[in-house]
Amino acid sequence: MDVFDELLRGVRGKGAVFGRSVLWPPWSLRFTDGAYLTLCVPLRGEGWIVPEGGDGGRGGDGTARRVRIGEAAIVRGPAPFVFTNDPATDTSTGTDTGASVREVRWDTEPGADPAPPDELSGPTVLLAATYDVHAEVPRRLLRVLPPVLVVPDEEDCSPLRDYLETQIGRARPGRQIVLDRLLDWLLVCTLRDWFDRPEAAPPMWYRALGDEVAGPALRAMHEEPAHPWTTAELAARAGVSRTTFAKRFTELVGEGPVAYLTEWRMTLAADLLSRQDLTVAAVARRVGYADAFGFSAAFKRVRGVSPSAYRREPAVRGEPDREAPAG
Repeated sequence: MDVFDELLRGVRGKGAVFGRSVLWPPWSLRFTDGAYLTLCVPLRGEGWIVPEGGDGGRGGDGTARRVRIGEAAIVRGPAPFVFTNDPATDTSTGTDTGASVREVRWDTEPGADPAPPDELSGPTVLLAATYDVHAEVPRRLLRVLPPVLVVPDEEDCSPLRDYLETQIGRARPGRQIVLDRLLDWLLVCTLRDWFDRPEAAPPMWYRALGDEVAGPALRAMHEEPAHPWTTAELAARAGVSRTTFAKRFTELVGEGPVAYLTEWRMTLAADLLSRQDLTVAAVARRVGYADAFGFSAAFKRVRGVSPSAYRREPAVRGEPDREAPAG
């Protein structure tokens, strides 16, 4: 099993969170929808992404990052940010350069398309999609992303941009689904290319997947999390002694194999607990615990709350309370 595939399998955009903007300078778009991730792809021209609180500097966390045609950017939320032609833009109130500022909130304007389908001739054309990632499995990887990352198109992603552009103005059946899936593909390509770059800082376990000792054990635990793995059995998978395996695994991953397996099981359990058709006991069995008591004790030790409390309180899971009355 490809662990990267597993972690990002559920990350998908929807038609309500897709938009295109055709821009003439001076301009500034302020994204305020609070998405977990926002993908920004210039189809024409270029601009600067300025996170809220950024000082207009060029590079580093919290400062402006330039995005040119041929590049894709991912912004980690939920704080607002600005896409602008001038990095001195004030992210909270507008701009000090006279640029027009438009708020972008796709959660309140589902499916809004700010430009006619055939209008792609502006000096700057921005394609963007937002992703609300509530599941714990993908967050395990995505939470290490910087506030803004910019990645040049690689060979396997660059043809996708051209095809994406040809689909934008076509009013054919299934158009929105095609666009959604193309954007999902571009998001995964961008993330994969980012984690391969030297400036990326992926989790220790991610880099350890390529190790000949730790890698087989990590993949085994991901493939069969409910299996009663022992250090000796995992060492046999790697073809080394128990002592050599435990030392190498801990050095590369930052924790021992038993601790890693427990954390991975609790990550899976956190997502399973969001399913109302599964009891706590059923979740326990799916992640390798014979009874709900032992599972509940492990879950509370790792997550700080009981499985029942985690299931009952959306705020504990980092989600909005969807049953709360509006307004």
